[in-house]
Amino acid sequence: MRNVYAILFGFIVSVVTMNSAMAQQDVDLEAVMKKMGHSYKLAVKADSAEAMLSALSQFENYLSQAQQAKFKNEAQKSQKGLDEVFEHVEIARSLAQNQQLDAAKEALAKIDVLRKDYHKLHEPPGFWELLFGK
Repeated sequence: MRNVYAILFGFIVSVVTMNSAMAQQDVDLEAVMKKMGHSYKLAVKADSAEAMLSALSQFENYLSQAQQAKFKNEAQKSQKGLDEVFEHVEIARSLAQNQQLDAAKEALAKIDVLRKDYHKLHEPPGFWELLFGK
């Protein structure tokens, strides 16, 4: 009977360890962001609602992956930025579903502005900043 408990205990410990190891795996944020950029470009260049919706679905998938990443600097601001991007994706999706591609592309343009703003949080310091500080 003790052997059964020992085997069961060992199995439970290995499952818990494996799950926590999988949960702690870091998201390759750079690769995910590159894929997001590609999907974004496909959505902006789309000439039909179907093409845009397909690209937005891919973009949304990568966005969900990016939300799982552990940001080293400014984590709360970065997550807030991803949430804002998600809101604009939903707006663009709704507009595309109503065949309003031009309006959807305007919503997507706002994502590019957000990208520029939030990427500044993660830029390496410049020469003068290293020399004299902020």
